[in-house]
Amino acid sequence: MSISKIEVLEKIAASGLVAVIRAENPEQAARVAEACALGGVAALEITFTVPGASGVIEHLAKKISGQILVGAGTVLDPETARIAILAGAQFVVSPALNPETARLCNRYQVPYMPGAGTIREVIEAMECGADIVKVFPGEILGPAFVKAVKGPLPQAQLMPTGGVSIENVADWIKAGSVAVGVGGNLTAGAKAGDFVSITQLARQFVEKIKEARSR
Repeated sequence: MSISKIEVLEKIAASGLVAVIRAENPEQAARVAEACALGGVAALEITFTVPGASGVIEHLAKKISGQILVGAGTVLDPETARIAILAGAQFVVSPALNPETARLCNRYQVPYMPGAGTIREVIEAMECGADIVKVFPGEILGPAFVKAVKGPLPQAQLMPTGGVSIENVADWIKAGSVAVGVGGNLTAGAKAGDFVSITQLARQFVEKIKEARSR
């Protein structure tokens, strides 16, 4: 399904929740994806730490097209970004800024979300065209980092990843995050085959995000 860069960003901002998937195989990834979609998750990030990640992305892009966005994570270079985009990735996430990857994603009008852990890194990511900057590692930086950055940079669109839980997601949103990336704290049930719990947790995350935004 063809979708524009603006539409991708709007969907992520509207839901506020991106699920980070480290599945063991395409079938498990597809079941996690479906569970997340039922729970209102905007997007899935398939990390390139997963063996055969491009194949998983291609499988999901065909299977759940139109239900949920499929993106690539842990993308360290433009070569990997191009492989991901050709496989069907609708957005690209990196643990840190790589200017060449930013250029490639901008060339093909695919949202690029590089990680940043200092205000200088946030500014550099924005200067390279990042529409959303991933605050990483979130468990070390905390919601106070987002609030501090939004002081001098109110235009910064920040998405923490790492350390986001059902208990603290409201704090991240209130601090000024446009969305949050959640991995094991959302998808842990997959290991035991409990996909219903993923849907239920996703709904709780989405609800808490809505509540935090309305206050």
